[in-house]
Amino acid sequence: MAERLSDIGERELIRRIGSLLELEGRRSARVSTGIGDDAAAFLPRRGYELLVTCDSMVEGRHYLPASSGSFDVGRRAMALNISDIGAMGGEALFALVSLGLPADMLVRDVEALYRGFLYELNPFDASIIGGNLTGSGGGTFIDITLIGEVEQGKAVRRCGARPGDAVLVTGFPGRAAAGLRLLLHRPQDAGLADHPLVRAYTTPSHRARLGRALAQTGYVTAMTDTSDGFPGDLSHVAEASGAGAEIVKGKIPVDEAVAEAARLLGMDPYEFILGRSDDYELVVTCDPRHVPALQSVAAGCGAEALTEVGRITEGQGTVMVLPGGRRIPLEAPGFDHFRG
Repeated sequence: MAERLSDIGERELIRRIGSLLELEGRRSARVSTGIGDDAAAFLPRRGYELLVTCDSMVEGRHYLPASSGSFDVGRRAMALNISDIGAMGGEALFALVSLGLPADMLVRDVEALYRGFLYELNPFDASIIGGNLTGSGGGTFIDITLIGEVEQGKAVRRCGARPGDAVLVTGFPGRAAAGLRLLLHRPQDAGLADHPLVRAYTTPSHRARLGRALAQTGYVTAMTDTSDGFPGDLSHVAEASGAGAEIVKGKIPVDEAVAEAARLLGMDPYEFILGRSDDYELVVTCDPRHVPALQSVAAGCGAEALTEVGRITEGQGTVMVLPGGRRIPLEAPGFDHFRG
């Protein structure tokens, strides 16, 4: 009979998690105190700034439990934090994981969560050095604090874009939104699990290594990931930089899988591309003269695409240039946890 958390209790669960991390995770010589004490301790590196990000995932709010196994949920939770570190040009180092778990959750599902965390952390030789466990009244709650580092003075922020800068985006925005809509449209279709758009939603791929490589060129003026959707996060860059932005509709990359999903659902593919979609692609700005150099770096990192789609402008707001030249205001429908 499969064990549940209520069968083994908190102390035994902590012991098992510690054993799993010891056997399957990475160990850093820079960690002087890890799991098992009141706090973790590590040695910072001279000449580097520490980056710290924190993100949460709530069952039913950020993922559909019926469509995502625990391993994939763990991957997703860690990948979105790694994406934040990479979007500033840094590398992930150490994670603190806090979980709210129902007492009837299977022990093997908790272990699968941690294996998902490690799947994303191990390629960076990053490790879990602490966290917290608590019971929840219902579903699972995951909160991760991820610590990274970047060379002092080389962190790329949202606020550095300048009027005249080119706007570029990695990959194909809208994939995760299309995958979610497919799941909602056919919730009983088990065959959707391996659909590329559904995978883009359930286990998104971060662009952390590419973000760091782009930052290392010194050409990037601003950068962020598309956790809220391409227009929403572009607007964050523009607002933080005290500027506006324009994108050219005909230049926005359209994934054929997104176009096919739109046809199936009777929708316009731009509803996915320009709407809320947590794709974890990158929005990048730079002097137009440096676009070819950044595209070369992206190609060297194996990126699908780094496409120039517009410009940073004077003033405020984001507009889209339609075929024929007409300009229309572009809403930036970023995700709002409290307004829906």
